[in-house]
Amino acid sequence: QGTMQSGAPLPAGIEDGAGVLVGTPTALAAVPTALPTPTALPPALSARGAIAYVVRENGQSDIYAAPIGGRTPIRLTNDPADDRDPAWSPDGQRLAFASRRDGNWELYLYNTATGDTRRLTTDLAFQGAPSWSNDGQYLVFEGYIGDDLGLYVLRTEGDPTPIAVPGAANSVLPEYAPAWSPDGRRIAFVSLRDGNPDIYLYSLDDQSVVNLTQSPERGEDHPAWSPDGRWIAYSALDAGQEKVFVISTEDGASQVINFGGAPAWSPDGASLAAAVETVDGAQIVVNPFTASGSAAILSAPSRTSAVAWTGQPLPPALINGGGLPPPAVEALYIEDSELRPGDPPYRLNTIPGVQVEQAVLSDRVNESFSALRLAVNEQTGIDLLGRLDDAFWQIDRPPEPGVPRSGNWLLSGRAFAIARSGINGFPPPLEIVREDLGVETYWRVYVRVSEDAQSGQLGEPLRRLSWDFAARTSGDVEAYDQGGKLKAETATGYYVDLTELALDYGWTRAAAGRDWRANAATINFWLFEKRDGLTWLEAMRELYTEAQLGGLVPTPTPGGATAPTVPAPTLEIQPSAVPATRTPAGSLPENPPTPESETEG
Repeated sequence: QGTMQSGAPLPAGIEDGAGVLVGTPTALAAVPTALPTPTALPPALSARGAIAYVVRENGQSDIYAAPIGGRTPIRLTNDPADDRDPAWSPDGQRLAFASRRDGNWELYLYNTATGDTRRLTTDLAFQGAPSWSNDGQYLVFEGYIGDDLGLYVLRTEGDPTPIAVPGAANSVLPEYAPAWSPDGRRIAFVSLRDGNPDIYLYSLDDQSVVNLTQSPERGEDHPAWSPDGRWIAYSALDAGQEKVFVISTEDGASQVINFGGAPAWSPDGASLAAAVETVDGAQIVVNPFTASGSAAILSAPSRTSAVAWTGQPLPPALINGGGLPPPAVEALYIEDSELRPGDPPYRLNTIPGVQVEQAVLSDRVNESFSALRLAVNEQTGIDLLGRLDDAFWQIDRPPEPGVPRSGNWLLSGRAFAIARSGINGFPPPLEIVREDLGVETYWRVYVRVSEDAQSGQLGEPLRRLSWDFAARTSGDVEAYDQGGKLKAETATGYYVDLTELALDYGWTRAAAGRDWRANAATINFWLFEKRDGLTWLEAMRELYTEAQLGGLVPTPTPGGATAPTVPAPTLEIQPSAVPATRTPAGSLPENPPTPESETEG
């Protein structure tokens, strides 16, 4: 059948009314090697051109570009809505990307020569992660149709009707992150069809599917073909660290390249670029494929991702013009705290309209919480943070059994706990995904958007399996020992990543306790903290004198720590002003309604 030719109605192997997948997935063994030690690369890179990448700042994502060898990035998008998933066309003249600038997730084309942006898709349902065919006439992308996240093909000119990739949209589990091969005859993608995120190869010639990575011990993502089609780079969590791997498409042998995520090949196939988070931000790092070493080619803000590399230089007019200005959006919040004379220097402040035993937080964080509450309401259609399990804890409040008092950020007024009951119901308002980072276990919280917005107006589909906490009491011995197990299927519908959204406002998730498998009180998926670089004692000293903290002990006491011997202080509470600088989509109710699913089951 050969490669796609100009003028062909559709790529061979993809037709209207495409049928069921033919063939049984074949496993290939993966044999990872040890991580090499980074060393310096020669300053001159063998491949030039330009990179595009995504930066998330001030609550939204934009796409930037930079010439290889240059140090000044150029902003390509500045819409107040999210822009992401950049993919260069084969000729390097156009950049496909996903955006919700028109309200829901759609695909767009940006022309680097003219600066024009054109919308490609018009369906209310989610579309994202585009990848180009070798002739530049088509895009393969992930789309959510009929409660199924699958793969679709779209012409970049002419009829914009998406066509399902045969077999890929048939699975009850999601298929996503497609990457079209350089010869146009195969599509790499990620699927959960074998119970774990693996990378598969789909053939347009015979509709066969091969499980390339076959690695139940880790979950792969972001496949990227080498220019010669012999290798696929991808990223995966390995021993708690995100790393870049390369695997042979011929024999399945794999190797670790370096740390980083969502890799991109250089146009000559000699190097790989990836974004790596550092203490001071992020760096886009280039690693040679066939030799050791690494070189940071560009410094970037934290939360930089999705690197794409083209051999085509950026147009001189684009470089000379300096790119677009930042989006005209206000700060997400302004923390209007009052530094008082004397000791302690700060007091508590109210969080109006929130149903919780103590509706106060530290005066240093209450505005950011209220602004986050507005944002969650806007992006999910649900006032999730209008009802909490916990906010501020009085210093004499006893913790739950096995939970340490010292180090508990609820005591500092810099933490809150969402309702744990959110994991119950049909469907539950919350889906919780387990993430093991280093030696710690963390949880990513996804909020199901309101039923009125389940057609794609808000959120996006899930790509990962949630954790089933109820399985620990189901009689399954292994699930009991492990504190639960993965659910058999991904939840259907549209969700918002609360963990990501909270981070926009400076609130970070808490790690689970080391005994979380046996002690449900230390699972901590519900807990969010705003530390602002403070130690716990420094945060406590903002509200308490040193004498008032004298009864706290640094280690947990079995069955719960005893209360301090010093009487609990009377804390001054300042009534809160209007906290958010943005105008909300709709006012928040003083008494938030209960989500329907919370009362079911």
